[in-house]
Amino acid sequence: MFNTCRIRELCSGVTALCIASAAAAFAQSTAAVPDFQSGNAGWVVANRDGLAAPPSGFGPTRSDPAHPYRPNATFRIADVTSPNLKPWAAEAMRQSNEEVLAGKYPFTARSSCMPAGVPGFSSFVVEPVFFVQSPKEVLLIYSGDQQVRRVWMNVAHTAHPKPSWYGESVGHYEGDALVIDTIGLNDRTFLDNYRTPHTEKLHVIERYRLSNDGRTLENLIHVEDPDTFNQPWSAIQRYRKVQEGPMIEQVCAENTSDAGLFGNDVPQAKDPDF
Repeated sequence: MFNTCRIRELCSGVTALCIASAAAAFAQSTAAVPDFQSGNAGWVVANRDGLAAPPSGFGPTRSDPAHPYRPNATFRIADVTSPNLKPWAAEAMRQSNEEVLAGKYPFTARSSCMPAGVPGFSSFVVEPVFFVQSPKEVLLIYSGDQQVRRVWMNVAHTAHPKPSWYGESVGHYEGDALVIDTIGLNDRTFLDNYRTPHTEKLHVIERYRLSNDGRTLENLIHVEDPDTFNQPWSAIQRYRKVQEGPMIEQVCAENTSDAGLFGNDVPQAKDPDF
C-alpha cells in the first residue's frame, strides 16, 4: 500500500500537479503493475528505420524522399521541409545533410559512445533494453554500453532540475501502462538518428505498454519543445521480446578502432590516472 504520509510530504503546498501525482500513486496501489522485466527479458527495437509516425498529426523526422534511407546501405538524410520545424532547426539539419552528402559520417549517439537523451534512447538499435522495476524507481538499461535511465516513481518534478543528458524522469502506472515524464534535458543530444536538434525546453512523455500477449512492447512518445517546433508531435517505437537471459556486458568507450573507422571521436583520457 502506498504510504499516505509520503503523499502529504510530497504535497505540502498543494498544486494540481501534485494532486495528479498522488491520485496516480493511489491508483497504482490497487491496479496490477505491468511486468516488463520477467525472466530477465530484453527488448530490441523492431523498426530500425526510426520512430514510426502516429495515425494523425505531426510526427517525427522522416527521410528525405530524394535520398531514401536503406539500412546498411545509405546514411540518413533528413527531410527538412516539415512546417513544424522552427527555421533555426531546419537550417541546422540542412547543414548536417550537406555534410553527410559530401562524405562526412553522420553522428549518432551509439557510434560515438555518447548518451542519447530522450527520446533518442528509443532510437538505440541492435542490442536490447532491460527494465528493472521497483516501487520507488524504474531503471531502463540499454545493454549496448549499459546506459541507464532512472525514473523516480510517484513523485513530482523538482522545481528547477539542472539540465543533464537524460534529464529528470518521474513516472507512475496508469492501468497497464508505465507513464514517464521527462524534463531537464540538456541540448547536447539529438531527438533521433536523423539528427533533429532541440533546446532545454524539451518535455517528453512516454507510455510503455505490452501487447501481442507480452511479446511486443510499445512506447507512445509525446514531444514538446516550443523553441524547436511549432506544435507538439508524437511518435511510436515498438520493441520485440528477445530470448530471456542475463544482460551481456559491453564497453563502448574502449572500441576505439571502430570509432576511427566511423570518423567519430571516442572520449578517452589524455593522461593515465594511476
